[in-house]
Amino acid sequence: MLELSRQVTIPDHEIEMQAVRAQGAGGQNVNKVATAIHLRFDIKASSLPEGFKEKLLTLGDQRITRDGVVIIKAQGHRTQERNRAEALARLKALIKSVMYAPKKRIATRPSKGAKRRRLDSKKKRGRHKALRGKVEP
Repeated sequence: MLELSRQVTIPDHEIEMQAVRAQGAGGQNVNKVATAIHLRFDIKASSLPEGFKEKLLTLGDQRITRDGVVIIKAQGHRTQERNRAEALARLKALIKSVMYAPKKRIATRPSKGAKRRRLDSKKKRGRHKALRGKVEP
């Protein structure tokens, strides 16, 4: 069971994991041992709340197919257990990214003192630059 928060969990039967052979260099071990993990998670058929499902499906993430299936391949580690943990951590991070709405920005204006200080520093800098390089022929 993957626990996202106290209220939201994903049962194990909704997450499909398959061990496959990893790609790339690795010597003889890579040719005989299936250490990489392919994780598949169907968003539409899951028990996630509807709001999370909608946000995940509208997310422009390349790991989510058009059919609404999250596909994650973890092959960075030498053992199947560590790759399985990494794949689950990536799925958890993906779902947690849509769990919380970002705070709305409140537009503010600079104070009169801040404006005055900014203009004073610009004038000072301009005077400093005006004194440079006045060489008479």
